Amino acid sequence: MVLFKLKDEAPADKKLTAMKEFKAAIEALPAKISVIRKIEVGLNMNPGETWSIALYSEFDTLDDVKFYATHPEHVAAGKLIADVKENRACVDYEI
Repeated sequence: MVLFKLKDEAPADKKLTAMKEFKAAIEALPAKISVIRKIEVGLNMNPGETWSIALYSEFDTLDDVKFYATHPEHVAAGKLIADVKENRACVDYEI
């Protein structure tokens, strides 16, 4: 699970565009990165909340998570929100 907070001072239209592009790019990754078992991106539309984007993903192993994290397609998707991202929180856990 990864949460992203976008900069308050970033223009709203720029943030929304970046959020939508990021969501589309991340959700297209299973066709490009075989180790992804499930992935989804939720865009927070409640301005009263702190976090702007939630990313949920499932993998078979922690090695698969590491492969995904450094894959060029994933890195490119992350760059879509780089200019408007303020903070990131992540938890990798096993079920």
